Amino acid sequence: MRSAALILRAGRFKLVALPFLLGALTVLGFAPFYLFFVPTLTLAALFHLWLHAGSRRAAFLIGLMFGLGLFGCGASWVYVSMHDYGMMPLPLAVLATLLFCTFLALFPALAGWLQANIKPQPCWRLLLAMPACFALYEWSLGWVFTGFPWLTLGYSQAPASPLAGYAPLLGVYGVSLLLAVSAGLLAFTYNAWRAATGRAWLALSSLLILWAGGAGLQNAAWTQPVGALLTVSLLQGNIAQDMKWREDRLRSTLATYRDMVLASNSRLIILPETAVPLFYDNVPPSYLEELAQHARRQGGDIILGLPERDFVQRVYYNSVLSLGSAPTQFYRKQHLVPFGEFVPLKPVFGRIIEAMQIPLTDFARGAATQPPLALAGQQVAMAICYEDVFGEELIRQLPQATLLVNVSNDAWFGDSIAPRQHLQIAQMRALESGRYMLRATNTGVTAIVNEKGRVLEYAPVFHTAVLNGTAQGMMGSTPYVRWGNSLFLALDALAMVVALGISRRARDG
Repeated sequence: MRSAALILRAGRFKLVALPFLLGALTVLGFAPFYLFFVPTLTLAALFHLWLHAGSRRAAFLIGLMFGLGLFGCGASWVYVSMHDYGMMPLPLAVLATLLFCTFLALFPALAGWLQANIKPQPCWRLLLAMPACFALYEWSLGWVFTGFPWLTLGYSQAPASPLAGYAPLLGVYGVSLLLAVSAGLLAFTYNAWRAATGRAWLALSSLLILWAGGAGLQNAAWTQPVGALLTVSLLQGNIAQDMKWREDRLRSTLATYRDMVLASNSRLIILPETAVPLFYDNVPPSYLEELAQHARRQGGDIILGLPERDFVQRVYYNSVLSLGSAPTQFYRKQHLVPFGEFVPLKPVFGRIIEAMQIPLTDFARGAATQPPLALAGQQVAMAICYEDVFGEELIRQLPQATLLVNVSNDAWFGDSIAPRQHLQIAQMRALESGRYMLRATNTGVTAIVNEKGRVLEYAPVFHTAVLNGTAQGMMGSTPYVRWGNSLFLALDALAMVVALGISRRARDG
């Protein structure tokens, strides 16, 4: 009886506790920790568990627990936005966070179930089926219900990992696929070493070649500088989220940003998302003209975030506008945040959103394709907040655009790891496109990121700050800019087809 109990406990540990721990540890690969080697190790351990799961149901459970560990520790900061700033009652916020993380965890669970249905020899399961299924789940998470690809493992490799060298070729999902292949090679090495088959060195050599290839690609110049260095000022107003929309703080907010603009001598000055908490038609014209005159004196332009109304269509947008030497231009956010900027299934979720006292929760979408903004001698590809999570959407403005700009308000997530994770996502966008990324945020992380994904300068979080620096416009196209996720999808499909073919031959033989 005692031995049976021990066996049962060991089984539960492998099915529940261990995969949950592996998922939690995977978060260390992402910002602010940047331990890029950790996800390869934890994924190798996950693949080993899948290989010995014994059934599709067990593989599903292992994937589910891995996902709960990953998203429960890496994305549970959504609680802060719902409870601390959205005023959702604590029990409801806890429940909503748990349901959200559980929904996300279903994707690695389904990946586990899918790979368990593909049964070639163990080596091909580790090297083809499991990596292909895992990368497929991450890509699917990028578009199902408008997408939430936040903890895609490829982001953990930006910018220092050798695998980041593949980002301009394959994008973040391709980097994830190669990370999963690396994990498969590690798991195969372990199994071969235990079985003393002599193939461990072959797998380890393949792993080293894969990573050495990425390190070599990091030195490739996919894009070229165009024009002179551009002076930039990124403004971080540090307006508390619970004060941002209060009418009695409006005058103070406008004065803060006006003073910061007038103290900046750069050709391009960038303010955060909804820096001005007024509809465009309600902003005093004299205020906008004062900012525009300052920009013209510098021979440049200002990018200003604020909501905008269309009285004819009776809709409003989360927008930015430009002021200064160039004609006034608008960009309207087109990829909106579910429940934060629009309400899906209003009859079902409308009352929940009403309980979350979030202003402006029903924005309209801007056009899917909008031209870059021609400002300060550059062509600027805009992304507002969450939009820079979707690389294939951002490259619609390329290769015409010479700079990437993201304006955001990550104050919704407080002093959690979310703003640092968002910065790492911006670093991946810079790597994929071969262009500088300029981030202006309300509370942080405001930063200048170069075309190699490295942070050149950043402002301290939760401080009122003006980040002054320079940015270099870049021209040309990386393979990712030309083809988007097509190369990744082709490789993933090829791995899946080969694994299925081997599995069928093994079954028929």
